Amino acid sequence: MGIFVTVLLVSFILTVPIAASLGLSSFAFMTELGTNIGILGQRMFVSLDMSTLLAIPFFILAGNLMNYGGISKRIIECINCFVGRKTGGVAIVTIIACMFFAALSGSGAATTGAIGAVMIPAMATHGYNKKFAAGTTATAAELGVIIPPSVSMLLYCVAVNQSIADMFLAGFVPGIMIGCSLILVARIQCGRFGFAGDQRVFSAREKLNALGRAVWALFMPVLILGGIYGGIFTPTEAAAVSSFYALFVGMVVYKELNLKNLITALYETTILVGVVMIILSTAGLFAYMLTIRQIPQAIAHFLLTIAGNKYTLLLLINIVLVIIGMFFDGAPAMIVMAPILLPAVMSVGVDPIHFGIIMVCNLALGMITPPFGVNLFVAAQIAKIKYIEMIPWIIPYMLVILLDLMLITYIPEISLFVPGLFK
Repeated sequence: MGIFVTVLLVSFILTVPIAASLGLSSFAFMTELGTNIGILGQRMFVSLDMSTLLAIPFFILAGNLMNYGGISKRIIECINCFVGRKTGGVAIVTIIACMFFAALSGSGAATTGAIGAVMIPAMATHGYNKKFAAGTTATAAELGVIIPPSVSMLLYCVAVNQSIADMFLAGFVPGIMIGCSLILVARIQCGRFGFAGDQRVFSAREKLNALGRAVWALFMPVLILGGIYGGIFTPTEAAAVSSFYALFVGMVVYKELNLKNLITALYETTILVGVVMIILSTAGLFAYMLTIRQIPQAIAHFLLTIAGNKYTLLLLINIVLVIIGMFFDGAPAMIVMAPILLPAVMSVGVDPIHFGIIMVCNLALGMITPPFGVNLFVAAQIAKIKYIEMIPWIIPYMLVILLDLMLITYIPEISLFVPGLFK
């Protein structure tokens, strides 16, 4: 156990990539225990040998196709016609657009890139502080992993064998609640600093035209989620359908997805899927090594001992997850921590779907917390600023998200109300 912990800590200190860190520490643990090394490749393969994981590359591909196919642009144009003139209207458009795009892509980084590429320059043009614009986009894009469909939710369900459909249903109210909270903060901040809305006046005809242009884009979440809950196709099949739908709309309807853009989208998808799958395989090996030594049970017992009751335990886990989210990507953190923490919370009566939403919201917050918030890096690159310059502007957003997280943690009905309706 000592070699295992030492290798893991040294790897993190040396900033070794997360996949390599998990793989090396697992290998060291196997050597220490005298386990047959031949099992290493087998366990890495088994970690990926699940049909459910096919949904991940399809949802990533769908997000890239929507970005290059003009779908995200139509959504932004439509929302701007209806709410753009309000105080802070361009920031509000950004947040609502992220909420819509989240229901299509399932990825925080993809949402940051797709919406930020359009809205960060737009906010700068309308006189918004560029750091505020980038911070608002990065923060709102975290909804990409909270509002279903969500890659993080898929990973949680795979890690602890829960219903994907129930997880998706449970994410609606928390996602919308956080989105509305961000809109309120943006409105207050924009009023305070004098950031105006889009001064153009749109007629009823222009609004209808914008809605008509966006109808194909707006129908996509209805198709995906309606198909899942209507029993027409599984979440994995829904991911494939979303990719083909985005391809059809981008190439045939909007005609912005040409061969060059398609190749670029496929290339970016391949790179990202490769990274995710390597992480998942080594995280699966890491989780297996922890399991055979009954470390999750030991941690669960330790947490219950020091917490004393359910409410203190949940608070402690929230603190741990926020800290983990600051340093680790959401995918390996979810795969590794979910099997470790779930036994502890289930022993005190916490519903596994409710706990899944708590984990998703916590690790989503990690996307905007330094030093390794991935959304911050993407938004900073688009805005051409240093990511540290956004921090003062996102603190109000982070505070309200933490408040939302406490409500989600201690009021289970926020997450479980919608799944309960379908049962």
